[in-house]
Amino acid sequence: MNRVAALLTRLVTLLGLVALGVLGPATAHAQSSPGALATGIHISDGRLVEGNGNDFIMRGVNHAHTWYPGETQSLADVKALGANTVRVVLSNGHRWTKNSAADVAAVVSQCKANRLICVLEVHDTTGYGEDAAAGTLDQAADYWIGLKDVLAGEENYVIVNIGNEPWGNTNPAGWTDPTIAAIKKLRNAGFEHTIMVDAPNWGQDWQGVMRANAQAVYDADTTGNLIFSIHMYSVYDTAQEITDYLNAFVNAGLPILIGEFGGPPDQWGDPDEDTMMAAAQQLRLGYLAWSWSGNTDPILDLSIGFDPSRLSSWGQRIFNGANGIAQTSREATVFGGGNPGDTQAPTAPGTPTASAVTATSLSLTWTAATDNVGVTGYDVVRVSGGSETTVAASTTNTVAVTGLTADTTYTFAVYARDAAGNRSARSATVNVTTDEGGSTPGVGCSVGYRIIGEWPGGFQGEITIRNTGTTAISGWTLAFAFANGQTVTNMWGGTPTQNGGAVRVTPASYTSTIPAAGSVTVGFTGSKGATNPAPTAFSLNGSTCATT
Repeated sequence: MNRVAALLTRLVTLLGLVALGVLGPATAHAQSSPGALATGIHISDGRLVEGNGNDFIMRGVNHAHTWYPGETQSLADVKALGANTVRVVLSNGHRWTKNSAADVAAVVSQCKANRLICVLEVHDTTGYGEDAAAGTLDQAADYWIGLKDVLAGEENYVIVNIGNEPWGNTNPAGWTDPTIAAIKKLRNAGFEHTIMVDAPNWGQDWQGVMRANAQAVYDADTTGNLIFSIHMYSVYDTAQEITDYLNAFVNAGLPILIGEFGGPPDQWGDPDEDTMMAAAQQLRLGYLAWSWSGNTDPILDLSIGFDPSRLSSWGQRIFNGANGIAQTSREATVFGGGNPGDTQAPTAPGTPTASAVTATSLSLTWTAATDNVGVTGYDVVRVSGGSETTVAASTTNTVAVTGLTADTTYTFAVYARDAAGNRSARSATVNVTTDEGGSTPGVGCSVGYRIIGEWPGGFQGEITIRNTGTTAISGWTLAFAFANGQTVTNMWGGTPTQNGGAVRVTPASYTSTIPAAGSVTVGFTGSKGATNPAPTAFSLNGSTCATT
């Protein structure tokens, strides 16, 4: 990801669809990859599959390893939250400190130890042709060839993403030939891994160059083991743009995934992450969210300070929201869970019990299920007559259910699933009636407010609400006031209403519950005048909060 690229994204919104319509997708279907080099993860009939032929659908995150080499615990952390893949940022030394062969070998080893498929990418190519500091795809290919001894034999576990966003917005048609040349260079050097290629236009392909030339690029790989990666940020702010782009590849039989995407709006637009995730799930395509932590602009940090217990609202959306990682991720069968011979379903979970019941939310806990290989997750359903609706997913035996109606009786049950996708029998049900409503008495809270960035007439802010009490806070309302005419123009993680300087914020579904000693984060963009002082006081459900 490189936010410099976003300078043109509003122009993209006007021109992108036109360009894509003119250039159109390739129509010829990709062929199945030859068996001779399909020794590990490979492409078959336009889909990414494992060596045993099982579909592998990436559900994971990007991790900025090259800038934070000491944060290798992050691999275990994202796995614990349900991810099956991590895309690891590396440098070939052109722009940042080179990641050595020993370092890359250690990363691959830790991915395997944490049962994660490892996508390795060179970041130095970002924005070539527009960013003078960027390196070439040819240089990136040479770096991979220098790592051949480390990567040979890891075809079951490693995908080689030649270079990140390897072309800017300047003459993006120049992307095609260097991409083909880099692919051929790696194949001629004997690489048998699946290769991933990023799009031009800083990865977003808003001028349709990758879409128009995808078949020619695919055909240049003699093994057929090539997958295309589209990065979706504020260019993709409508459902039509997202589904049109992904379906163009699927209909052409060409493999694709969303290799990076963001959700929080910024000054350039508001990506439609809900459609991205829903479309990926419907089409059975991979997605990798940007990024775990450590962004220069923390709006896209999934976790705060690399702490898995402090997920941002963006992190909660990715891991625990609809079509999120906890709900849809399946571990690669190469790690022994869910091989084709695993047909044994987990035992039924115990009967769920409810706690922390409020007018709009509650927590459910149940006795864990068991499995001959291992339970990988749980699906919580609402039961109504003979129908069921999935309302939450979790990798542990507890979950928060939000977005409920006050003074209403609900019936819930739980299923367990394993890595092979085997699903247990349904647990016994529990009936829960939500509270009648009203504010939470005795709320203990603190609020941190900070300005992330400013520009003439506007700014981006972030509000972190911490529960300093001993019980969960649900269905909250945050109140504060601006003193110098500032107004909220966009918000994620909450819904604002403003009357003059007074602002009230109610939560999104994925920020509705603040666990005891936990926090949620709300981000926003706003307009301002000559000065932009922070609000001096905050209240939560009518109780005054400390400021930090």
